[in-house]
Amino acid sequence: MEPKKIEDILKKALNLSEVYAQGENAHFGVIVIDDEIAQLSRVKQQQTIYAPLMEYFTTGEIHALTIRTYTVEKWKRDRLLNVIN
Repeated sequence: MEPKKIEDILKKALNLSEVYAQGENAHFGVIVIDDEIAQLSRVKQQQTIYAPLMEYFTTGEIHALTIRTYTVEKWKRDRLLNVIN
């Protein structure tokens, strides 16, 4: 599975403006930027993000998924700091 496909699935299913995926060999990481999802508990974040991808876990196209969530404001701040450093 290509990371772009994961991005497209999550954008469509969760109505996200920003999501970034990377990885290969069925091991992926996603960064989700969404105020509502970022405010959920970690368990609810995982459930929300895993739900549209479950069929790909079942088929083995995704074996592992690391999730990082940000509010829009925190993403702007963290991204700026990472560019400077």
